[in-house]
Amino acid sequence: MSGHVAADTGRKGEVAVVFLSERTGQDVDGYAAAAEAMAALASAQPGYRGMDHVAGKGREAVTISYWASEADAVAWRRHPEHRTIRERGRGRWYARYTLHVTRIMRSYEWEAPAGLGES
Repeated sequence: MSGHVAADTGRKGEVAVVFLSERTGQDVDGYAAAAEAMAALASAQPGYRGMDHVAGKGREAVTISYWASEADAVAWRRHPEHRTIRERGRGRWYARYTLHVTRIMRSYEWEAPAGLGES
């Protein structure tokens, strides 16, 4: 197998909040501004460990935020600015979403060697 050896990411025991969403397509600029503001605000909260985000070609996206503890994740959920934006999202930006909260048991990453796939 080529590439770097799979390594533990150091996230074992962290709480992962997995947010699967489908947007309505309304107010795209407002959504982008709110998402950026929430990412910045979350990163300043106690216990915040990071975030991953991937968006499809359509309106679907997955955002995962990582927290040191469940209490930290709950505190973020209860943050007044986050509550306000969440309610706005339900009324304007989201057609649906699913939220999973879980604890990470194991976590690995792998990276291809530099230049892989280049001609």
